[in-house]
Amino acid sequence: MELLRDIAHISGKSGLYKILKPGRGGVIVETLDDKKQREMVSANARVSVLKDISIYTEDQNKSIPLSDIFLKIRELHGETVEDGYKNFSNNQFFDFFAQIMPDFDRQKVYPSDIKKIIGWYNVLSKYMPEVFTAPAAEEATEPVAEETKAEA
Repeated sequence: MELLRDIAHISGKSGLYKILKPGRGGVIVETLDDKKQREMVSANARVSVLKDISIYTEDQNKSIPLSDIFLKIRELHGETVEDGYKNFSNNQFFDFFAQIMPDFDRQKVYPSDIKKIIGWYNVLSKYMPEVFTAPAAEEATEPVAEETKAEA
């Protein structure tokens, strides 16, 4: 899921953004939706790249990357999580997430975090489905390269 390094969440703004390129005063981003609006985000904005986000586990020395969470959601729920999740109670969010990641830290991971992760998953599934197919392609090319080196 290397493509997640080009996708960001900007604090205070809804949705996800594709990072296009650095600019003088910050970074140029494009919304991941039908509008595809571009804007400059200042260097002072809190921009979180999805590749760098991980989820706390009960083991304080371990966290799970968001990419692994997305793959597990895909495995259990398919291409989208139904819209009914928006009306979940806090306990329903925890139960939902426990299916995906049984050892998540219930003290540090909030229902709002889980809701955001589900929303991000649905956006990525709709507007960047290649995020979920890239790992298979990368794995397929790696062994060929190793075999080539062995023959030489």
